[in-house]
Amino acid sequence: MAYVGCTTKPQLPEEYAMVRKNSTVSASELKGLLEGDQDVLKELVRTVVQQTLEAEMDAALGATKGERTDGRLGYRSGYYGRTLITRVGKLELRVPQDRQGQFSTQIFERYQRSEKALVSALAEMYIQGVSTRKVKQITEELCGHSFSASSISAIVKRLDDQLAQFASRTLEEAYPYLILDARYEKVRDCGAIRSRAVMIAIGIDWEGRRQVLAVELANRESASSWKDFILGLKQRGLKGVEMAVSDDHAGLKKALREALPEAVWQRCYVHFLRNALDHLPRKADDDCLRELRWIYDRRDLAEARKDMAAWLLRWQEKYPKLCSWVEDNIEETLSFYRLPFGHHKHLKSTNMLERLNEEIKRRTLVVRIFPNEESCLRLIRALAVETHENWIEANRYLDMSLLTEMKKKALMELVA
Repeated sequence: MAYVGCTTKPQLPEEYAMVRKNSTVSASELKGLLEGDQDVLKELVRTVVQQTLEAEMDAALGATKGERTDGRLGYRSGYYGRTLITRVGKLELRVPQDRQGQFSTQIFERYQRSEKALVSALAEMYIQGVSTRKVKQITEELCGHSFSASSISAIVKRLDDQLAQFASRTLEEAYPYLILDARYEKVRDCGAIRSRAVMIAIGIDWEGRRQVLAVELANRESASSWKDFILGLKQRGLKGVEMAVSDDHAGLKKALREALPEAVWQRCYVHFLRNALDHLPRKADDDCLRELRWIYDRRDLAEARKDMAAWLLRWQEKYPKLCSWVEDNIEETLSFYRLPFGHHKHLKSTNMLERLNEEIKRRTLVVRIFPNEESCLRLIRALAVETHENWIEANRYLDMSLLTEMKKKALMELVA
């Protein structure tokens, strides 16, 4: 939102306390909610959103309605009506205005971005005749009305413009850490249902904040598709990558070697442990992989290698196939020991990106089969933008001063 006359974002403890206080659910409302009363749920959501708008206006003006204070930054000037489409139906809201016309809120845009993408995907299915009665029911429940082709076209056009700006934005900062992964979605193509790879890149900048750098669709994961993806990032300004984290996909590994030769590669240890199951009999000793997992909790590489040698001695006779495979491949999973200890937990796997993929999966399951590639990319990018903005506003993910100090120490030792 725009804060009138302010250079920094004001704190809102009192305002949000007011929202919480005024949003108390009565016994009858709670009973209605538990019984699935849609009207009660809609009214509760409307009340909370309305009071959040009032709190935002109070913060922007530096005073509550009617309050006399020398610190006031402006004055209210009535309301205008606004409809917010949500999953509980259409909410009719009164948006406060200020005399200067400078107050704005991000509630509508941020909330509705992913909602519009989801709704447009479902509605396209309905309009194109590939949906079922259930799809029609879902679209009407989501938005409280049926869709026309023209209304969908308008929604899609506005949303696509916003998402295109995000996807093509210049990457001005350096990202020492890069995490890459892909998942698959079902898409209709020329009358057939095909799987499409959704390729995602997350970067961590020198402030220690996570950012979604790119979301793209490809026919499949291949060396060429991954290389094009990474080169696209570099064309937008990606630089300063010191470590890239991914699974062991051959195409991705080759693309990283060719497109980011300066980056150290960290093979996700979680995927590595899953791959280890392929080299074990079905009824294997649980202690074997559990002890292998413990190696990744050691403080430094020397300690990890010492435990690795002990593990091999213990299990070589019982599981020679596994031990041989681990000995040949485990070094790829130990690159994270080059980093400060405080970064190990976050950079030894792709778990951070896996969690984003799980959220995407939860939302795309509603659609199941996308009517086309455009609707698939639209929804996933909208969800990614939502996550990206939350990450930017959240506390730092990593303390990057640890990496800075490690690099300084290494340079001093080299000079000495």
